[in-house]
Amino acid sequence: MGVGAGLLMTGGTAEAAPVTRRVFFGTYTTWNGGAKGIGIGTYDTANGQLKTTGVIAGVVNPSFVIESRDGRFLYAVNENTKGEVTAINAGTLKVINKQATGGADPCHLTLDPSGKFLITADYSSGSLSVFPVKPDGSLGARTQKVQHKGSGPDKERQEGPHAHHIVFDPAGRYALAVDLGADSVFVYSFVAGQLKLVSTAKFKPGAGPRHIAFHPNGRTAYVANELDSTIVACAYADGKLTPGQVLKTAPSGGVRNYPAEVLVSGDGKNVYLSNRGHDSVAHFAVNGSELSLVGHTPVGGKYPRHVTLDPSGAFLFAANQNSNNVTSFAVDRATGKLTPSGTPLQTAIPVCVLPTRLG
Repeated sequence: MGVGAGLLMTGGTAEAAPVTRRVFFGTYTTWNGGAKGIGIGTYDTANGQLKTTGVIAGVVNPSFVIESRDGRFLYAVNENTKGEVTAINAGTLKVINKQATGGADPCHLTLDPSGKFLITADYSSGSLSVFPVKPDGSLGARTQKVQHKGSGPDKERQEGPHAHHIVFDPAGRYALAVDLGADSVFVYSFVAGQLKLVSTAKFKPGAGPRHIAFHPNGRTAYVANELDSTIVACAYADGKLTPGQVLKTAPSGGVRNYPAEVLVSGDGKNVYLSNRGHDSVAHFAVNGSELSLVGHTPVGGKYPRHVTLDPSGAFLFAANQNSNNVTSFAVDRATGKLTPSGTPLQTAIPVCVLPTRLG
């Protein structure tokens, strides 16, 4: 939002006021000690310092939040047994409307490249739901529901399909749905607002794939496996994902570790992954089609569910679910190394950080 166009007078000298950008926080509201809705805040573009400025109240369990391409609207899942998705005006911060997903516990969502459709991944039901997006940002009623099938050897976590992530490839031609329960990534074409399965990538039984991130070249993708604490470098072409190199994301032994988010730096040189349990950000260097572990940075909190880079790539933010804080790290442009920056922000059950693209 470009706050800080003026000057501050300090000791007789003029200093530029901090330039801040807006940020939103996905949360859980129905948990003990939960938030009141979607958190609103800012961060200082010089040092990554976060602060809260308010809340979009009444949005239930908005555990993942995204923005429209033009920044005018926000969309949040409502992670409940009777799943819903909520549309919000990013200017007025008022709820526009919400729609039922027809599935249980939606935990992720994405817009198609045209911005005219929204798709949710409903975890507990293992399904995907498609909604038309109207010009005023509101959501039409669900137009398609796709039911995944499959299970895995972990009887507690993989008794059936669990859709955990939905994302389009860099070319915008195919949508990839990561399913933890089925040990699979399902790849769909998306034409005229309809998903159609074109291929399935199978992962090691019990791996529990959770999230995927593409390299900017569009030929490689990285899958975070929640249940066996690994990251898989995959080849990708024309709607077909092929798993390849497998690396551990945290040292063996000690506390049980559950990888969560995986992301790639804008220059394609570095991959970051949040380790819940080890409570670190794993840093990998990209070497052609493979990865090499650079090291681990303590996250400064407990159970980092979500990590993200700000639009400039200068800062990485981590939402630490079990310590009720969000931490900031400066990113070294040359090496990709992370260095703590600013004071951790205390806020109720943060599980998603959305630094806005347009301020």
